Amino acid sequence: MKSVKLLRPALLGSALLVGIPHAFAGSADYILEPVTVAVKNGAGSELAVRLIHKPSGKPVSGAVLFRTRLDMSPDSMGEMTAKHVPMPASEPGIYKFKADLTMAGGWALKVMAKVPGESETVQGTVVFQAKD
Repeated sequence: MKSVKLLRPALLGSALLVGIPHAFAGSADYILEPVTVAVKNGAGSELAVRLIHKPSGKPVSGAVLFRTRLDMSPDSMGEMTAKHVPMPASEPGIYKFKADLTMAGGWALKVMAKVPGESETVQGTVVFQAKD
């Protein structure tokens, strides 16, 4: 009887360990990357980011991007921001924005995204280079 009492916690612990990889799967399984790093400087610049599921390498469609911020933090000017608005998607996993970039240099698009079926919020920063 004593061995059965000791065996139960061991089995329960083993069952919990089996579920751990699924518990840790989450926002770290996704990455945001620029479709093209070089963009034109000025009003109406088009920025495109790709959302990728890292384990499969496949683009992720249907995500909701929110709390976006576009600033010049790559050039140590994080206080310089630019207006930007989302544009319709043209292909799966690609999310586009139209931005009014005010000067050439490095621009960081900081994004939060809700991915379908994922409980955690995905966060990322995508860096673009605005050229005259």
